[in-house]
Amino acid sequence: MDSALSQIVERVRASASDRRPLRLRGGGTKDFHGGAVLEGEVLDLRPLAGIISYEHSELVVTARAGTPLAELQALLASQGQCLPFEPPHFAPGATVGGMVAAGLSGPARASVGAVRDYVLGLEIVNGRAELLRFGGQVMKNVAGYDVSRLMVGAWGTLGVVTEVSLKVLPVPPADATLRFACTQAQALERLHAWGGQPLPLNASRWQADAPGSAGSDGPGTLHLRLRGATAAVQAACRTLGGERVPDAEAVQAWADCRDQALPWFAARTPGQALWRLSVPATAPVLALPTGVAPPLVEWHGALRWVQAAPEHGEALRSAARGMGGDATLFIAASADPASAEGTFGLQSPALAQIHARLRQAFDPAGIFNPGRLGC
Repeated sequence: MDSALSQIVERVRASASDRRPLRLRGGGTKDFHGGAVLEGEVLDLRPLAGIISYEHSELVVTARAGTPLAELQALLASQGQCLPFEPPHFAPGATVGGMVAAGLSGPARASVGAVRDYVLGLEIVNGRAELLRFGGQVMKNVAGYDVSRLMVGAWGTLGVVTEVSLKVLPVPPADATLRFACTQAQALERLHAWGGQPLPLNASRWQADAPGSAGSDGPGTLHLRLRGATAAVQAACRTLGGERVPDAEAVQAWADCRDQALPWFAARTPGQALWRLSVPATAPVLALPTGVAPPLVEWHGALRWVQAAPEHGEALRSAARGMGGDATLFIAASADPASAEGTFGLQSPALAQIHARLRQAFDPAGIFNPGRLGC
């Protein structure tokens, strides 16, 4: 065990003994999430950095938690490979550990899968200061409970992720982005129909042409990214029509979408929160509260970003649940930090009980990121 890892283990042991909360932090690029009050002494994981191994012929890379995400992606790009789920950075300094802890995926998530689908194995320090390994470096390596994927999206509440092995994929040989003028209802109808055809769909986003205007379904623009074999992408472009977006413009726009740097996100006012509505891709246009502007729609209809005042939170949750989904607070309104309360409300008592038992098993003293998941 090297010095950086030893220091982390000892820090966890001392904190557990004294019941002093720890705030796990890499680059801090997702500190804004949910508007949660971040408590505890900062445990900086950036010293725990470096690529441990990279078997590009086997499509497997193992990196330490503090490794800059940009560094990992540059290494993969040098071999014509990538993280296909397009993890968001949000700002310079994003780390591999933060990517796993947050479990957030980018525009291609609906087509290629989520972060957890690419985690082969990882190493953690639990709340008892025990160094534990789960999974391995191949896909079929789990018998029983898949703890590796359980850590994805846990926001550091179950343990300190110190090392992770990931499956990577070759960069597709071709991609193209098409643009269509249509309403939200027309966009959802088209995406649903295209999803049943053998088309190389990779990512999509729809937004109203006047993002600040209220109304359920005014004119807007649908962007569709095709990605795959060159012949398949070319054939799809001919079949679908639309306007081809210049490649350089498309690349930048999808990166901005991934990192929420599009003008639509920048237009959010201080009194508004950003809500993340997850619904079935086939769900129709949602009935939003009066005065709330149309959403930005991603993931072929399954993800809908809504900017709304804190008092609209329950109505948004109700609208999403009515379609079999849910709504979570992604960024609290700066004018009302208390609006973050209940960011990840667990509606099922059974799920809440499982959640509590998992935290008790991995972190009996409750020292890891208290308050991060609203508990």
